[in-house]
Amino acid sequence: MLNVVMTEFKDDAISCWIYRSSRKDAMYLYLAQEDDFENIPKPLLDRFGQATLVMEIELHRGCNLAQEDIAQVMANLREQGFHLQIPPDIQPHLCQGE
Repeated sequence: MLNVVMTEFKDDAISCWIYRSSRKDAMYLYLAQEDDFENIPKPLLDRFGQATLVMEIELHRGCNLAQEDIAQVMANLREQGFHLQIPPDIQPHLCQGE
């Protein structure tokens, strides 16, 4: 039974590359394509600073992320090609470039 469940998750998997911000601790950018920063708004990239690759992972519904909702991350990766993990002390308007 466990193998069936894992296979079900595997079919819904998304490869993901996670980058750390050089400007803000605990700020991470998840990308659906490695080094694909073309769809990231310029104001966001300016505030993010130098992006350093920290890991490549395969996300699926069975994953647990320490600070993010897996369903939201996967939806953002599918719809816009990226997901921004914002530290709790930063206001969400940052991702709109303000």
